[in-house]
This record gives sequence, structure tokens and C-alpha cells, in this order.
Amino acid sequence: MMTEWVRAISVFELWSVVGVVAVFLSQVVVAVRVIMSRRAVGETLAWIMLVLGLPVVGWVMYLLVGELRLGSARAKRIQRLSTVVATRLNQLDPHGHDIAWHQLRPECEQLARAGRSALQVPALPGNELELIDDWQKVFDGLVADIDVAKINCDFQFYIWHAAGRTSDIVAAIERACARGVTCRILVDSLGSWSFLHSQEVKRLRAAGAQVLEALPSRLWRLPFVRYDLRMHRKIVLIDDRLAWTGSLNMVDPRYFKREAGVGQWIDAMARVQGPAVEALAVTFQTDWQIESGSTSEQLPDLTGDQPLVRCGNSIVQVLPSGPAFSVEAIEQILITAIYMAREELVITSPYFVPSEALSMALASAARRGVRVIVIIPAQVDSLLVRHASRAFAGELLDAGVQMALFTGGLLHTKSVSIDRQTSLFGTLNMDPRSLRLNFEVTLAVYDPQFTVQLRQLQESYLRQSQWLDAQQWKQRPVISRFIENVAQLLSPLL
Repeated sequence: MMTEWVRAISVFELWSVVGVVAVFLSQVVVAVRVIMSRRAVGETLAWIMLVLGLPVVGWVMYLLVGELRLGSARAKRIQRLSTVVATRLNQLDPHGHDIAWHQLRPECEQLARAGRSALQVPALPGNELELIDDWQKVFDGLVADIDVAKINCDFQFYIWHAAGRTSDIVAAIERACARGVTCRILVDSLGSWSFLHSQEVKRLRAAGAQVLEALPSRLWRLPFVRYDLRMHRKIVLIDDRLAWTGSLNMVDPRYFKREAGVGQWIDAMARVQGPAVEALAVTFQTDWQIESGSTSEQLPDLTGDQPLVRCGNSIVQVLPSGPAFSVEAIEQILITAIYMAREELVITSPYFVPSEALSMALASAARRGVRVIVIIPAQVDSLLVRHASRAFAGELLDAGVQMALFTGGLLHTKSVSIDRQTSLFGTLNMDPRSLRLNFEVTLAVYDPQFTVQLRQLQESYLRQSQWLDAQQWKQRPVISRFIENVAQLLSPLL
């Protein structure tokens, strides 16, 4: 009896040792895989810390969300369309437009070249932009534009929330379908989950609208596709002659996320007319074909032999970004824009967790005498992001960056104004997820008139904000600083 007991213990100890060794080897293998992926140093160290510090849990998390896995079928469709898209974008500006860069600043042309080199889209003159920060006016304008559509209405959103004034949009789409207008709706699977399973989708499909789920999230797909790669673009196209883009999802702010306790979401949109609309249309069409599984290797021709008519003075460059492109591309463009600043740089972002390179660029700008202002919400709907943002605040305040906490709700507008001359406006947040994981779209606007309007909007946000004081910031409780520093260590994984 004693012999059998000893033998059982020996077997148990043997399997325990085998288990420990297996776990250790799996950690080493995954850690080596992280190192060989050659990502940013901070991100690499954060993943290694997680993999080695949390046995099993760490490497399981890495295998689930640590690599950019688009899925083999989607990756093949992206690859198949890449040449077609590049050719189509080049046709927008085959010989180089007669842009009078000398009337702006040399840095503007350099930024435009960087954008074209990284993302293939040229800067296009002759656009008219209208900046609208009143969400009610945005809905009024969308309904009015849909009601005069003759050919197509295309919608692309991260979140479509069936409540309040979104029902006005649904009704307008139903009227458009009844007139024979082709209506297509592309929404993110995770962000619009409730909408995709709502009665409104049934109404839209019954009316003849096509509703498509982007980046489907299914548990059985986790080993093959990274579930948190999200379609974060907001684009509306009317007859491929008029477009809307910006930060507002298809939501009524009065009803959206009221339980989060962060106040009403504050957004802005741009109504675009001119050649830049075609670049936005190419972005939507590409996403639609990829998500629909289309085998076509052509994109619809919007204009035939007649290019879109120039109707304004704004030079606009559409910058679509995401994991289908070089993951560093949009961050490099953003850093280039920051180094353009000579006098003033103002940023608004709901989620502010800059990379080391971005943080260094902002600090460098402040130290060389540029007035750098960062406006972020006092309260956001992510606790981890809130703490990580505050960890970065101390370093930037020490460098001379001015930081303001917006108290009028959750400031969701994503914008950058540079010397009241050039601006970036769209869906891009200042955090690793938006810079590397999400499919985003940003307008680079080389137009002092639009930029001054945007700067005035930013100033209105400042009037509803509280400035952070560097000395008071240093005196906050030790436990708060510890939590923020831990969140900062995890920030590359956000």
C-alpha cells in the first residue's frame, strides 16, 4: 500500500515537472516570437513582461491579440485589390496637379509627399469643406442630402446605434430606395452589434438597402483572425459627388452610452465636395468589396472621362490607414505634421496614449518654442486609457506642453491644427489602437481658411476645459501615480 502511494506521488511529481517545463518552454517560444516580430521597443517589452509574468494567460493573450491577423481570405482579397487601388488613386492625379505650394509653406508640400508615399493618395485641389460641430445640423444635412440622391447613398460607420435621430436617417434611406437609389451600409461587427440584430436592419433590407457586417467577430474565428481589428471609419457618400466624414458615429448623442456617466459625446463632421470625394469613394468601395467577398478585381468608375468638378479652394488629401497598410504609416505622417509646427500646435483626442515617438515629437515641439496644446476629456469611457493618459501628462507638462481637460462631455472630435495653416481631421485617435489596429480615415487639409475654422472650434473646447497645472499634478497621491505608471506600462497593448 505504501509502495503504491509513493509511486502515485512520484508520478504526480513527474507530471508536475513536465507541466512546469512545458509552460516555461511555451513562454520562451512566445517571447522569442515577440522579439522576432521587430515591433516598437515599448510594445515588445510590454508583451514580454505579460508573457513571462502571467504563465499561460500571457501567451494565450498574445496569440489572440498580439499579432495583426486579418484572416487568410481577407488578406488575399486585399492583396488582389492593392494594385487596382493604387492604379485608381494614381489616376486621380496622373501628372501632378497645379497646386501652388509656394503660396502655402514648404512643409505642406513635404507632408503631402509623405502622405502619398506612405498611403498612395495624392493631395487634390479644388475642394469645398464645411465644418459642422452641431450634431443636430449634421443629421439635418444628412437627411437633406439623402433626399436629393439620384444614384447611390453609401454609409460606413463603426457604430450605428438605433435610437433617436438615427431613425430619421433610416426613413430617408427607405425613401431613397423607393426612388431606385442604390443604398449600401457597411458597419463594424463589434461596434454595431446591436444594430445588426435590430428591427431597423430588417426595415432597411426590406426596403432594398444592402447592409454588410465588416470584420465579423465570432468566437470560432479567434485562432485565425484578431478580433479587435476594427472598422473605425465614418464616411457617407451621396451620388459619389458629395461626402461626409469626421468623428460622429451614426448615433444620437442624447441616447448613446448614457450609462457610462461621461456626459454627452461631442463630435464634429466635415461636408466635402470636389475631387477629394472620389478618394473617399475609393476607400469605401475597396472596403465594401473586401468585406463582401467580391471576386471582382475592378472598382466602379465614378467619373468616366469627366473628373469631379473643382468647387472650392481647399487642398485635401484623404489618408486611409489601418493594418492593411504599413502599420507605421499614419503615425509617421502625424509625426511629420507635428514637426511642421513653428508657432502653435493644437490637438484634440478622446483617447490620448501617445507612443514614445509621438510623445517625443510633442515634447520637442514645446521645447523649441511652439505653443503645444492637447485637449482631452476629463472623463472617458475606458478606465485603463484614462490612467494611461494621465501618466503621459506629467512628462509632457514638464516639457512645456499645455494640457486641458474638457468638462463639457466626452470630447470625441479628433483634430490637429498647425499654425492656423494646415490641419488633420477625421477618425484617428492618439492611441496605439487607432494608429495601428483600426481602419481609419483622416483628411489632411492644406487650407488656412478651414484650419482657422477648426482652430475656432478647438478654442470653444478650451473655454469648457480646465488647465492642468504641472506643480499640482506632481502632488497627486502616490497610489494614483502608481496606478497611472502601471497603465503606462500596458499602454502599448491598448
